[in-house]
Amino acid sequence: MLKVGLTGGLACGKTFVGEALAALGCHVLQADQLGHAALLPGGEAYGPVVREFGPGILAGNGEIDRRALAEQVFGSAERLALLNSLVHPPVLRQEEAWLDRVAAGDPRGIAVIEAAILIETGGHQRFDKLIVVVCEEQQQIERSMKRDGVGRERVRARLSRQMPVSEKRKFGDFIIDTSGTKEETLRQVRAVYDSLRRIEL
Repeated sequence: MLKVGLTGGLACGKTFVGEALAALGCHVLQADQLGHAALLPGGEAYGPVVREFGPGILAGNGEIDRRALAEQVFGSAERLALLNSLVHPPVLRQEEAWLDRVAAGDPRGIAVIEAAILIETGGHQRFDKLIVVVCEEQQQIERSMKRDGVGRERVRARLSRQMPVSEKRKFGDFIIDTSGTKEETLRQVRAVYDSLRRIEL
């Protein structure tokens, strides 16, 4: 089975690319969803995160308010690193279990894990190939403002704390540029899929 990492910059279109790869027949897992699940009551990270960050991050229903949590780590590399150290291990275990299941069910398949900070954590080294999704910075800003309902300065602040897309490009075996139309992006996805299919394991 071919293990492929899928990452990219903020609001560059990773999820769209992942959905397109799934439509072509790849097995696709969104690591961010595993992270969200780990933070739900009963999730592996819920208790440790509430202990470390306090009851102020809880909503009325007892769930972690992700915006309140984000406020606590916003602008603090140490707090963000602490949060990641609590959330990433259970996510990693679930990813590995998922990869094992896919390998057992489809030994010649392509398993894709989509994750936002794959390169920053060194997680990209676990994969046979890495796809990096990129677009123009101005598009990142506009797409993120529209998607997340936040202001321009907030998006710029988030971008300033992330590895620049220009740097992420250097790690990619394949680059998909979503700056153009959806049709152009889908053509690139198809070309990458065809290349992955040709790789002999």
